[in-house]
Amino acid sequence: MAQKTNLVRPVIAQIIPALHNGGVERGTIETAQAISDCGWKPIIISSGGILESQLKRVGAKHISLPVNQKNPLSWVFTKGKLRKILLDENIDIVHVRSRAPAWISLPIAKKLSIPTVSTIHGKFEATNLFKREYNKQMLKADEVIAISEFTKSVIERQFPKLLENLSLSVIHRGVDLSLFNPRNVTQQRIINEAERIGLPDNLPVVMLPARPTSWKGHIILLQALSKLEYLDVTVVLLGAGDSNIRFVETLEKKAVELGLGANVRIVTSTRDMPAALMLADVVVMPSVNPEPFGRIAIEAQAMGRPVVAFDHGGARETIVNGKTGWLAKPNDVKSLAQSLETALKISRVDRDRLSNAAQSLVKRKFGIRKMTKLTVEIYKRLLLKKGFSPLVLGK
Repeated sequence: MAQKTNLVRPVIAQIIPALHNGGVERGTIETAQAISDCGWKPIIISSGGILESQLKRVGAKHISLPVNQKNPLSWVFTKGKLRKILLDENIDIVHVRSRAPAWISLPIAKKLSIPTVSTIHGKFEATNLFKREYNKQMLKADEVIAISEFTKSVIERQFPKLLENLSLSVIHRGVDLSLFNPRNVTQQRIINEAERIGLPDNLPVVMLPARPTSWKGHIILLQALSKLEYLDVTVVLLGAGDSNIRFVETLEKKAVELGLGANVRIVTSTRDMPAALMLADVVVMPSVNPEPFGRIAIEAQAMGRPVVAFDHGGARETIVNGKTGWLAKPNDVKSLAQSLETALKISRVDRDRLSNAAQSLVKRKFGIRKMTKLTVEIYKRLLLKKGFSPLVLGK
């Protein structure tokens, strides 16, 4: 294939269901920024969402398309629209980050000889044959990215026969170290967040920032905290207030039942996570099912906050037990309570030592620059195979 001239800018299309405020969406925007920084053209195709406004800032173009729909009957129309977009925009790489977009996009890209990448963010365990086939589509990309060693191990266990022909890499999620930096958070921002939550004075704060879903471990956290006989704490369930009234009522009822009612704050998610994390004495990630990665663990550690999580899933890769946080026995109330008590009783000297170790770990292994650099390297390999000049790609 003839090499492309140095006047041609590679065009990378990332395709995700929507642009809501989640880890997948933030990673997509961060990657778009890295694409733009290379002098290339980033395009994001999604059904839209509140983060659309951030795309202009990173130099990315958004194209609205209902790639979030899971009904195969709707895919025929969407596929036709997508094919036209890929041709009109001269797309050089298609990068999918979810299963429905993979089903819609990968067959079209293959027919158009466009190289493809998929990133597997979420749970990949298949509970039945249908789910297994649905998941399998993500593995039909030319390059497959797993967000953790745990996610990679699930893929290998679920699809052993595909491994020989699978190009599978691990690229951990990254945290913005300029945003998640204690030195860059003003006292006023912290005060504003404390007032929004309604924090009382002079009580340690245990914080669980998570979506309002039962597997995130809200109930088991309350059960563990009820075992702390000598510690009076404020419990902040950050984001749990985003749910319907039934979920909130369940948490309120359990808190009262366990004698924690007055100390529990069930609040909506924040627009200023760094400031919220600064309020926490301990950040907890008690997910009863293994997290594929668990971005909150690295965000909290970047802010120098001790983290307590269960010893499974991605938490094993982001927390060094006893040095940057604590890993409790999975789904064990007593073990979780012991880890929380240790974290809350830690001396100031040991807390400072832990904080420094946590921040150092995140800078070394989980920064955005590392994540996007490794992703761009995968793009470059595919673009070189496609015939782009190394001069264009900065090789």
